[in-house]
Amino acid sequence: MTPVQEGRAGPAGWSAPQPLRVARVRRETADVTTLDLTTASPFAFAAGQFNMLYVFGLGEVAISISGDPAKEDRIVHTVRAVGAVSGALARLRRDKVIGVRGPYGSCWPLAEAEGSDVVIIAGGLGVAPLRPAIYRLLARRQHYGRIILLYGARGPAEILYRRELEAWRRRLDVDIEVTVDHAGADWCGNVGVVPVLLPRISFDPQHTVALVCGPEIMMRFTIAALRDRGVAADRIYLSMERNMKCAVGLCGRCQFGPTFVCRDGPVFRFDRIASVFGIREI
Repeated sequence: MTPVQEGRAGPAGWSAPQPLRVARVRRETADVTTLDLTTASPFAFAAGQFNMLYVFGLGEVAISISGDPAKEDRIVHTVRAVGAVSGALARLRRDKVIGVRGPYGSCWPLAEAEGSDVVIIAGGLGVAPLRPAIYRLLARRQHYGRIILLYGARGPAEILYRRELEAWRRRLDVDIEVTVDHAGADWCGNVGVVPVLLPRISFDPQHTVALVCGPEIMMRFTIAALRDRGVAADRIYLSMERNMKCAVGLCGRCQFGPTFVCRDGPVFRFDRIASVFGIREI
């Protein structure tokens, strides 16, 4: 598959899906599954990019890559079953074959963030596109200031990557706060939406890069909270989601104002889309 340098866009044109075998299936929650695919040749991607996954005879869907960029022998995707294609992907078993084309899209600005504090804010499945960035940040920990992960889920049962969250906590060089929208009496953690965690954490807003991904309404409130803390609009990055078909900016399905999410995104610097972000019709 075509290697992509960090910070560059993916392949310029459409390519046929390559058949890849499912090597491992992990059930994350009742409706979320992580798939590891094996590849015969090294697969290079930049944190934040996505692939188009094809279920033969059914269709294709855009899914963010959620694995470690340093491990080029596996391609990892975390899928929520919400439609026909994603539902079929979530039901796959080991040794099944699907089609893959990519990687596509823009990436998180990890090189530009060196020397700064990095605040990662994820809501729900939004932690999946951010996971490769976390891997890369921790692998190059000495190049960054404070690293802070704020993660929100609907409830304790919907928290993704539990083992990794605990392993990252044990490192002691990253601050992690997890919150849920609702919980029973046996939950001892935070309860509430993700933006309410921001006033509780310490970082230098003048020298902070924020990476945000989650439901759009969550991102709107999160950006407002970051701006209230003094983080400049050009230091806030978010990953947008729209219905994609071609992944190369030809079909127009994912048009977002003057841009296309597949070609110009999915990662955008906030000041570049602030004028259209949050407009329901776009």
